[in-house]
Amino acid sequence: MRYTTLVMGSLCVISSIAGANAQEGDATAGATVFKKCAICHIADTDKNKVGPSLNGLIGRTAGTHPDFSYSTAMTDAGKGGLVWDEATLRDYLHDPKAKVKGTKMAFVGLKDDADITNLLAYLAQFKK
Repeated sequence: MRYTTLVMGSLCVISSIAGANAQEGDATAGATVFKKCAICHIADTDKNKVGPSLNGLIGRTAGTHPDFSYSTAMTDAGKGGLVWDEATLRDYLHDPKAKVKGTKMAFVGLKDDADITNLLAYLAQFKK
């Protein structure tokens, strides 16, 4: 009985650790997802491409990266209080045009929640 309790308890702990890590995402897998974004964005420097740099994105107010010409919709969203955190990025990445109506971003979005979770883990590495 003790052995069974010990094994079951250990399995519960291992399962909860694995679940927590799954929710945090896999930055390596996120780097693969980022290839879809890299056509227009860069994450490891402040250089802008067709889209703004995503370096330091998490915690940034929308429409505020220096030297980038944002749409009026995106700057207005930032003035209205939109800050890029996990929840707002998750919504935006699912459907950019629904989250910020009038955005210039042509990307249709990511439909797979795991891809978004992994992409967020990847982007979280790039902090200023």
